[in-house]
Amino acid sequence: MKLSKVVASIVLASSVVSVSLVAKRNSDAKFIMPSKVPAPKDNVMTKQKVELGRILYFDPRYSKDGRVSCATCHDPKKGWSDGHAKAIGVFGRVGPRNSPTVLNTAFQSHQFWDGRARSLEEQAMGPMQAHVEMDMKLEDVAKFVKGNKGYKAMFAKAYPKKEITPDLIVKAIASFERTVISLPSPFDLYLKGNKNAISADAAMGWSLFKGKGHCTDCHDGYNFTDGSFQNVGLGDDDIGRQKLKMKRKAWAHAFKTPTLRDVEKSGPYFHDGSVQTLQEAVAICGNGGRYPGKAGVSSMIKNRNLTSKDIDQITAFLKSLSGPDLPVVIPTVFPN
Repeated sequence: MKLSKVVASIVLASSVVSVSLVAKRNSDAKFIMPSKVPAPKDNVMTKQKVELGRILYFDPRYSKDGRVSCATCHDPKKGWSDGHAKAIGVFGRVGPRNSPTVLNTAFQSHQFWDGRARSLEEQAMGPMQAHVEMDMKLEDVAKFVKGNKGYKAMFAKAYPKKEITPDLIVKAIASFERTVISLPSPFDLYLKGNKNAISADAAMGWSLFKGKGHCTDCHDGYNFTDGSFQNVGLGDDDIGRQKLKMKRKAWAHAFKTPTLRDVEKSGPYFHDGSVQTLQEAVAICGNGGRYPGKAGVSSMIKNRNLTSKDIDQITAFLKSLSGPDLPVVIPTVFPN
């Protein structure tokens, strides 16, 4: 072979390798967290709004028994969930579903397990009124806040010349919740080039997550959710998204795909809180649901024949998605 052909072959091979590496980098780029957090035009984030929302988020006084706040079910010390299978509200009332994490909800287009709220503002109104959560009328919440001199002063700074209404109260809470963003994890360092940032098992788990496990069919992108709704085959009686009078058969027993960021901190898992470990959660999603072959289970949930080692390695990867806890000052004194 002539030298010119040899050189041409080397150049071509190098180009193929180069293109392959670029393609790989580009395919993984979607898993890098964005630097900007979205917020609606009618509730642009400011320090004053966030601070007001932080205090309101932790204040239990505007619940019916004076003991339940947003943080009761979404505790920063428990992965922004509560550690219970089902949410526990005023007077010890037990809710129908597990408390989903607040972490990274700023990036979600639907809120709640069934997606019934389309914004954090709309979501914040729900627990205030729910019988099994705070059990308050919105006008009574507004009355409490308006009768509090400290809150009135904070609202005047956060929303100048605005009347204190339920709408304004939830806007403040939503502003704080938009700051509840996961911090860089070992996986993020790994993705940016530090190959020693995660263990060999976690690295293999990442490959399985994208490959054999088909986990990215639902848990895709930087927040590790595509925002879809799936019946993962738990076999419980909760009809999920179909309860919203959604007519599609696919919505029966379908629930929102949760983020996997900091997932090891927010168990137990799934909408019914019936799964205690990540290993069990991986096995259910990766091997066809709790009852393989059950009618109505999402087409995404198939038996991928994951071995116990596969499951352990995917679990190691999921744990690499945990970053440091977000430094949040929990108030011990509230406005009067």
